[in-house]
Amino acid sequence: MIIPRASRLTPEQLLEVEKIVSEFGCRIQTIVGAERSIYAILGDERHETMINRILGLDYVARVDAIDSPYKLMDIKSTLADGKLRLGGVEVGAEPLFIAGPCTIDPKNPNLFYETAEAVKEAGGHVLRGGVWKPRTMPYSYQGDNAALDILLEARARTGLAINTEVMEPEHLSIVLDAGVDVVQVGARNALNYPLLRHIGSRTAGSNTTVLLKRGRPMAPVDEFLAAAEYVVSAGNPNVLLCPRGTLPSMDGYRNHPDESITQLLKEKTWAAVIVDPSHSVGRAAFVPGAALAAMAYGADGIVVETHIDPKCGIGDDPKQSITPATLKSLIADAREIWKLRRKYSPTPPSS
Repeated sequence: MIIPRASRLTPEQLLEVEKIVSEFGCRIQTIVGAERSIYAILGDERHETMINRILGLDYVARVDAIDSPYKLMDIKSTLADGKLRLGGVEVGAEPLFIAGPCTIDPKNPNLFYETAEAVKEAGGHVLRGGVWKPRTMPYSYQGDNAALDILLEARARTGLAINTEVMEPEHLSIVLDAGVDVVQVGARNALNYPLLRHIGSRTAGSNTTVLLKRGRPMAPVDEFLAAAEYVVSAGNPNVLLCPRGTLPSMDGYRNHPDESITQLLKEKTWAAVIVDPSHSVGRAAFVPGAALAAMAYGADGIVVETHIDPKCGIGDDPKQSITPATLKSLIADAREIWKLRRKYSPTPPSS
């Protein structure tokens, strides 16, 4: 990983570096940060001659070699120095709260608008809402493009950042044209590597954040981080890791709660962990406990399904959405646990 002396390389300098690494079968991926850009060497970066030639360039401050299968997601990566701001929050400096309905109902937009206002009142930072929905059966409601207009109107009314899931390149083009703040990759696409790479390249150099959920079958930590590496290596370091329960499911829960993976992720990566307790447990009554457990394990925030009147919702809302009143209490309690947990958080290793 090449760190320039200035905030970024000039086009002429970048061309010179690319020429050097290409001689050794490598290529350069530019990662654009808010304050500086870094330049990842993709390929076998252990060529001593290549490194020495790059270090000999007067505009290069240093070259960091990372002995890890995921060079960019690794906790020792220079990307650990970056800061991600979302919904007015510096992620990691204070807890991030994402909330809203599972599915936007185009026939009842006012329910979504009322929920959006309630999420803001409760202290939420980002409004979630499903425009398109992955469904096991092809006859179930799959979503509607018209729902995106409702999501955008809710942002205009509340000022909240917005999050929605995409499942294919066409969805991505639509939400990027609309300026959606957070692109969500669901559990079913968590290992769809061409889609992950496409999302990373299309959002490279932008402020778009990618919320990547953990694969529904039991995805090992390294596999989860490798999936995120596809996004980051394509140019976008604004990634949030989202445990959301795995299979095989535990009796009584929708999935197998996996908030405890947070500590294992934080040992290995700089990326923020935002836990989804709603899909993990699948029942509204269990969501607060699972959410607070996630915060106790060191999560940087939660994404929780919330609806102004859950029984009137569609998709998963009737069974697993909490009310705004519960959300408000949950956010207050989560902040207290955040303060307690920070006392026990290990200091990240220096890069």
